[in-house]
Amino acid sequence: MNIVVYIKQTFNTEANIVLDSSSNIEIKGVNLIINPYDEYAIEEGIKLKEKFGGVVTVVSLGESNVQAAIRTAMAMGADKGILISDPALVNTDEWGRAEILAKALSTIDYDIILAGRIAIDDCAGQIAIRLAEVLEIPSVGSVIKLEVDGTQATVTREIDGGTAIVEVSLPAVITATKGLNDPRYPSVPGIMKAKKKELKIVTLADLGFSADDLTPKMNVLRHSIPNPRKAGQKITGEAAQVAQELARFLREEAKIL
Repeated sequence: MNIVVYIKQTFNTEANIVLDSSSNIEIKGVNLIINPYDEYAIEEGIKLKEKFGGVVTVVSLGESNVQAAIRTAMAMGADKGILISDPALVNTDEWGRAEILAKALSTIDYDIILAGRIAIDDCAGQIAIRLAEVLEIPSVGSVIKLEVDGTQATVTREIDGGTAIVEVSLPAVITATKGLNDPRYPSVPGIMKAKKKELKIVTLADLGFSADDLTPKMNVLRHSIPNPRKAGQKITGEAAQVAQELARFLREEAKIL
């Protein structure tokens, strides 16, 4: 079974986000990790390989430091990696990145494509679903259970207020969420083996793209840090006084009455 896992390198959830003079996010000194939802996708890909045999290929986009994330996935049990790295990626959006990924995947065989349901940095949740549209294959999002039988998959996905069971033909794109599995930690032997596994670096030119081909359809105008939350206020006194003061706060300050 040929399994592809798309991952993204993101900020540590505890990182202190700082903006530079151009209102861009400053990444120097920030600890970068595999997007946590992508870890569920990696684990599920490895479990499929352990059950059916085959190869797990991890694919990502970004600068050279993303190699560390791919090597971590390899240490968990993935077999090889592809990093699409090019300065022009900075100016691409989710549409462009999906087009790039689709072109990269056209060079390899795949039976299933796994990814995290959302990235914790931008929370866009677009690339995996857009990728399925470009490849003209089905997609199922927010999956908490995956069962594969030949060329068919039965998945349980989260929906508002419950779950839904979906049957889908492979190949398909599946996005993973919390509850699908418990991602394993890289072992020491796994880390040593990962250093020798194949990691291919490709550029946009290698895939036949130029910067003009990927003019973004959406532009981020600026980033901003949320205002610090105000400290809570405690109202003390007799019940009637507290109720009166609370009503005044809701009417005059919160302005919801």
